[in-house]
Amino acid sequence: MNVVKPSAIRELLRLGADPQLISFGGGYPDPAYFPRKELAQAYEDVLADPSSSALQYTTSTGLESLRAQIAARMQRDGVPCTTRNVLVVQGAQQGLDLISKLLVNPSDLIVTENPTFLGALIAFNPCQPRYAVAPMEEEGVDTARLESILASDRGAKLIYLIPDFQNPTGVTMSVERRRAVIDLANRHNVVVVEDTPYRDIRFSGESLPTLKSLDTEERVVHIGSFSKILAPGLRLGWIVASEPLIEKLGLLKLAADTQCSTLNMAAVSKLLETFDLDKHVAMIASHYRGKKELMLDTIRRTFPADVAYTNPNGGLFTWLSFSERFDTARFMQERALPEAKVAYVPGATFFPVDQQTNHARVSFATQPDDAIVRGITALGRVLRDETLRSR
Repeated sequence: MNVVKPSAIRELLRLGADPQLISFGGGYPDPAYFPRKELAQAYEDVLADPSSSALQYTTSTGLESLRAQIAARMQRDGVPCTTRNVLVVQGAQQGLDLISKLLVNPSDLIVTENPTFLGALIAFNPCQPRYAVAPMEEEGVDTARLESILASDRGAKLIYLIPDFQNPTGVTMSVERRRAVIDLANRHNVVVVEDTPYRDIRFSGESLPTLKSLDTEERVVHIGSFSKILAPGLRLGWIVASEPLIEKLGLLKLAADTQCSTLNMAAVSKLLETFDLDKHVAMIASHYRGKKELMLDTIRRTFPADVAYTNPNGGLFTWLSFSERFDTARFMQERALPEAKVAYVPGATFFPVDQQTNHARVSFATQPDDAIVRGITALGRVLRDETLRSR
């Protein structure tokens, strides 16, 4: 527990209890696009069926019908998959927790992108690993640095990656680098954990192959989620891996919580029988694309010229980078919250080894259009003032 600390994000955002606050902090999907009516009907249908076992216990690996539907989606995405390769979990976060419990011993090395998803570090830290990091570049993780790490440290146990619209940067890994990752993992006998909660929310460009679809030695563990494409309150995600790994992860799942909610699994399975999920995903992707373009256009018009930002092809975030001596946590506490009434996520805690203070993650997903313009404009005004003061 010495390495399990309160989230710096949570502590900072407590300062922003003002109801006038515009928050770009949380990685939440827009609740206006949750399929409420369709979910309500699915729950009603399941509960009205006298033959349904939706209120009973089920297997720890998850409801068979839902696992079959997940396997079918994975097959469409180029992954050889049956129900025996699928474990249903309480969102992608539980997947990270179970994988780390299974694979990571104290002092094992975990290699991540730099920066990486804070939630993954929260899941990994209780297992007391060491970390090594490979920088994020325009085409994704720096595979040359990744190769150097694996060649120099034989204690590497797993590589954790978010290939599609990475959290926090929004960057997508190129096909060439995806193939390089698989080659490196095979040569150095390392497990790859592929986290894909944003994969379906693509704004532009063609879908790229998952790492799991390129896996030649069953060493990729793939994590997916319904949180961003249906609703996070369902707490349903999945792990796809080799049968021996799924069997062991299922035992850890049994110890942790017995199973996911049978009712929630049954309702989602019923929904997927008739609901056009692909059409729904295309609609929300179009919605988020508009929000992203509005945010980036406002950043271009109102921020100081030296502030860099990413332009993601999907997902929920853009990543801001400031001058090296700029401290985004201090600036948010001292100026952004009290003066601009704006919150974001300071970037330091996304760095597993050497925390860099001059970055921030902003989400364009949940705020209405007028709030995006007002909030980013107000933040830009305070940033320009801060730039003048520092000269």
